Amino acid sequence: MRKIYYRIEEITGPVIKINAEDVFYGELAKIHLSNGSFTYAQVIRLQGTKTSLQVFMGSKGIRTDDKVEFLGSQVQLLFDKKRLLGRIFNGVGEPIDNKPSLKDVKDVNSINIGGTSFNPSKRIIPSNMIETGIPMIDMFNTLVESQKLPIFSVAGEPYNELLARIALQAKADVIIFGGMGLKYDDYLFFKEELKQNKSKTIMFVHTASDPIVECIMVSDMALCAAEQYATKGQRVLVLLTDMTAFADAMKEIAIAMDQIPSNRGYPGDLYSQLASRYEKAVDIEGSGSITILAVTTMPGDDVTHPIPDNTGYITEGQFYLKNGVVDPFGSLSRLKQLVNSKTRDDHSSLMNSMIKLYDVCKKVRQQQSMGFEVSDFDKKILIFGKDFEEKMMDLKVNLSLIDQLNLGWKILKTHFLPEETSLPSKLIKNYWNKI
Repeated sequence: MRKIYYRIEEITGPVIKINAEDVFYGELAKIHLSNGSFTYAQVIRLQGTKTSLQVFMGSKGIRTDDKVEFLGSQVQLLFDKKRLLGRIFNGVGEPIDNKPSLKDVKDVNSINIGGTSFNPSKRIIPSNMIETGIPMIDMFNTLVESQKLPIFSVAGEPYNELLARIALQAKADVIIFGGMGLKYDDYLFFKEELKQNKSKTIMFVHTASDPIVECIMVSDMALCAAEQYATKGQRVLVLLTDMTAFADAMKEIAIAMDQIPSNRGYPGDLYSQLASRYEKAVDIEGSGSITILAVTTMPGDDVTHPIPDNTGYITEGQFYLKNGVVDPFGSLSRLKQLVNSKTRDDHSSLMNSMIKLYDVCKKVRQQQSMGFEVSDFDKKILIFGKDFEEKMMDLKVNLSLIDQLNLGWKILKTHFLPEETSLPSKLIKNYWNKI
């Protein structure tokens, strides 16, 4: 039997408070407005009978005498393995692509979102790479299947373009995109780009003009869908942008609920809220996997800001997008050593040699800018550095991993003698004159 209440005690921003009995955390409620329309809300706090609900469409138009009807279920994703692909939904799972809803389709499963992480006993050690075609990822900071990695960036960097490139080029069975707080132009950009790969792409989108509550639910919708595909044997890549918008939405809701703020006004459970999403990354024994890449824009390029700071304790490294490239010195994939030995025998050594030489190039540039003389070897290093940036670091480069490794040998061979590369003699013998 559905519980109905006719008195709203308090309305603050997108949060309403009522006195209700026998309701549960996360339960959905239908609010019947005085003009005959209705909206939905979700239970987000229980203190005895005092119940707080966040209203999906905001509290505008709600009166204290409006009827609140509890539905006895949580927010759910309507899942169908084939019919979800190529579709675009909002933060509560409603279609925004002018195509029919899945509500009236037979055999569609209703799945509660925001559940617990996958059973640890069924997880296996990551052992496969996800190839993206981007050298600074594949060759130098390999993305590993079931990994969780943030893309640290600042406003103005091409992180959306990078995510779109990965969505189009990554070798995964299903790509699930979750956009939070997107400008409308960014939404149109992703919509246009990802339709090129719509046969394996699903989008959940919250724009800056949408209700703030939906921003929090986008990641849960995306990860709920990812879990369904992963348990059916699919390799799923989840791309989220921007986790800073997600955290800011949490902050706004917490203020409306009169929560005591923590660091810089963010709620005290920021870490656990982020972790509950990132920990959905998993490689399932005998089935599929979920890999998570999530943009985190850092206010003022401050890595000690609460959002990137907390994120760093949860994830397995980071990609650092700076000056339009994935910075080789700020980026780190902690799991790459699990797969680099399986790609090709020269991968690790070639990667280390090129990064060491590029590091020398950066130092020589600094010395040159200060008026120091440069040696003949330094001149070699400077030309190599420019070549490396144009052919390996440019985000427009799209090559298979084998082609990236071959290109690395060609660049070294063009600028250096074998003994100047610090590569093992065995590898030099096998590759130097054969590529």
